[in-house]
Amino acid sequence: MRLLFTFAGGNGHFRPLVPLARALAAAGHTIAFTGEPMMVPIVEAAGFTAFPSGPDLGSDGKRRPLLPVDREREDADLRDGFVRRTAPRRAADVLALCADWAPDLLVCDEADLGAMIAAEKLGLPHATVLVTAAGALIRPDLVDDALNEVRAVHGLAPQRNLESAYRHLVLSPFPASFRDPRFPLPPTARSFHIPVPGPGTAPDWHVEGRPALYFTLGTIFNTESGDLFARVLAGLRDVDATCVVTVGNLIDPAEFGRQPDHIHLAKYLPQDDVLPYCDAAVTHGGSGSLLGTISHGLPMVLLPMGADQPHNGDRVTELGLGTVLDVIHATPADIRDAVSSVLGEPSYREAAARLRDEVTAYPPPEKIVPLLEGLLR
Repeated sequence: MRLLFTFAGGNGHFRPLVPLARALAAAGHTIAFTGEPMMVPIVEAAGFTAFPSGPDLGSDGKRRPLLPVDREREDADLRDGFVRRTAPRRAADVLALCADWAPDLLVCDEADLGAMIAAEKLGLPHATVLVTAAGALIRPDLVDDALNEVRAVHGLAPQRNLESAYRHLVLSPFPASFRDPRFPLPPTARSFHIPVPGPGTAPDWHVEGRPALYFTLGTIFNTESGDLFARVLAGLRDVDATCVVTVGNLIDPAEFGRQPDHIHLAKYLPQDDVLPYCDAAVTHGGSGSLLGTISHGLPMVLLPMGADQPHNGDRVTELGLGTVLDVIHATPADIRDAVSSVLGEPSYREAAARLRDEVTAYPPPEKIVPLLEGLLR
């Protein structure tokens, strides 16, 4: 079986597909990926064949000021950016790629609505992999009308309630209880667990018996964070814990000056190498960072900036997983107090442990392979 994995964004859209692709490759299937051109080297570095398609949507590396959270702006970015502008270009490119590479099945990230149109036009089944944890950003009332405009250009009938994305098989790596109950999983959904490694050789910064936390703003929003790194680092100076901070490959850690011995700055560290040794996490609330934090049963402090992060923050508050701060107005003292609270209050860790146990009970990617194979039967 030849499977084409498609995604319409950066790492947050690519990474959830990787465990499924590796499981399918191990089962003897032929795998290729297609995504925005700037992601091709990253996909190839992960060991996969990669083809460019659609426009580049990721960070161009330029530093930008921090903006207040504006949910209407994020809605418009998804509707007009991902659907009206990006989906037509991705549909055209994926159609051309399919004519040459001839896949039997497409596996699409949930934001790649253009690739799903290509699959439908070609009569190919597709699976949809969820990449937003709360499920409140990519939602029918926001997407349906814009999606139908694109479908009409391709001679496809209108659809409602995102049925074109959900009709075959929907795969979710997130705990079902985290999803916003206003947007339940469709009947075609199946949950799976992305295994996370346990502790291995302890990193140099690890101090046995001392609490530790991880702070990251991901790979896109880190360059749009204004003075946020400086404020968080100032707050962490007075936290009684080892603090591991990654600023991203486009930012020089030296610009933040000398830090106390308990703060360790780096450009990038795989979160699976850090989280097993941590007791809490401070993040922007991106779904990838959130899933890693949940999978390790860690309480969290969130500083949502955009995209689906504010929706994830809502669920973190509602489920008692941690504290959510205003990204514009949070002071170093606010950050210090929030971190100290999630490290010291057992209820946050207990809530996080419940979600960890929920998600780790799901089948691993290897058990999903027969479901994907079954789409061809």
